[in-house]
Amino acid sequence: MTMDSTFLDGPAVPGQEPAVQRICARVAGPGVHVASLPLGGVQVWLDDPGHRWRYYHRMARELRLAGWHTETGPDRLLLLGWSAVCLSHRVRMLGAALTGRLADFDRTAFTAVMVATRLRHEGFPAGDLPGEVEAHCAEDLRWPARLADLDGLERRSSLEPMRLRLAQVAGLEAKVGRRCAEHLALASKVARMVAGGAGPARTHAAGEAGPPARARAAGPRAGLTERMVCVSVPNVAEGAESAVTAQ
Repeated sequence: MTMDSTFLDGPAVPGQEPAVQRICARVAGPGVHVASLPLGGVQVWLDDPGHRWRYYHRMARELRLAGWHTETGPDRLLLLGWSAVCLSHRVRMLGAALTGRLADFDRTAFTAVMVATRLRHEGFPAGDLPGEVEAHCAEDLRWPARLADLDGLERRSSLEPMRLRLAQVAGLEAKVGRRCAEHLALASKVARMVAGGAGPARTHAAGEAGPPARARAAGPRAGLTERMVCVSVPNVAEGAESAVTAQ
């Protein structure tokens, strides 16, 4: 396995410990400790010895997905530097997300409708509905949290091939981030509709100026969203419905 020794030769990389802390806490919950090693790198350990081995392997999997080489010991997890193999794996996973889950806007629309409708039936405040639905959809997409984990991390390397891999990863992450934002914007729009707010943007009529069909096809498909919301939201506003009932 090709591994960069930048972390082992020099001072700690800015943002490295907080990024590792966020990743490990997301996997194992509270009680995660992160500290720099004397000669570079990071060590991670848990307070609770229960299921420690299982959590170490889960944390190692997420850290390797971020591009780091890790070693799992009996009482702690060691992060030693960038791995060419792990960075290549991250490139494959980012590409798979773009062509797989993140290309499926229908699933996001369906999920948003189902979650928003359930929450409304449970009496969840309408004003808080878009944020709650967005959070649920972000968890379903998984990549918003993974990208947020690395905020503030300075990714650098002393090896030219590794720098090229890091640049490739950064480019794909930017695409994934934009696609995730589109999904969450769609989820928020659907939630507002379920809550009785503004409807979706009007589709372009024939001959009307607007983006080309190919560009529109790449984004959220409002037609399916409209149909699903129509069967989930009453056609009469709450105030009008109450008036009709009173009559």
